[in-house]
Amino acid sequence: MTDPRYNYDPANPQYPQNQGQQPPKPAVNIGKLWAGGIGTAVVAALLVVVAIMLVRGVLGIAILSPEGAGAYGTVSTTSYAMAAAGAALLATALLMVLLLAMPSPLTFFTWICLLVTAVAVILPFTLVADMDAKIATAVINLLVGLCITTMLSSVGAAAQNDDSRPGY
Repeated sequence: MTDPRYNYDPANPQYPQNQGQQPPKPAVNIGKLWAGGIGTAVVAALLVVVAIMLVRGVLGIAILSPEGAGAYGTVSTTSYAMAAAGAALLATALLMVLLLAMPSPLTFFTWICLLVTAVAVILPFTLVADMDAKIATAVINLLVGLCITTMLSSVGAAAQNDDSRPGY
């Protein structure tokens, strides 16, 4: 006679055949992905601040505000830094969707980010401003885009829980 306290269904983890087996891991470690995304957002925002201080303070090119505004500029520098952080978080959300739903997600992610970066580099040249300010803004956009792309590609690779990969 069987003990009614135990369910002898083979799907039950207490069933003798399944003892010692671990449940499968999810395909993506969401916590690791978003922690890396938040870290990338902080780095992107700080990169904007450092680049603008370099361009305004050292090179003397007035971008985002008039020349007399100092090395940091005005609130537009803060807005630019927040936009870079927002772009990194948006890219993290895109990466999560791609990791969960696409084959070769990192390839698609890299291409999408590089094309968006290309748009961000071209955009300043469509605006009315001095040519040196256009070039400086395009270079900053390029640096931020490459920063977000490379950092999140590494984060995406680390966040995948694929036990079939060699070395894991």
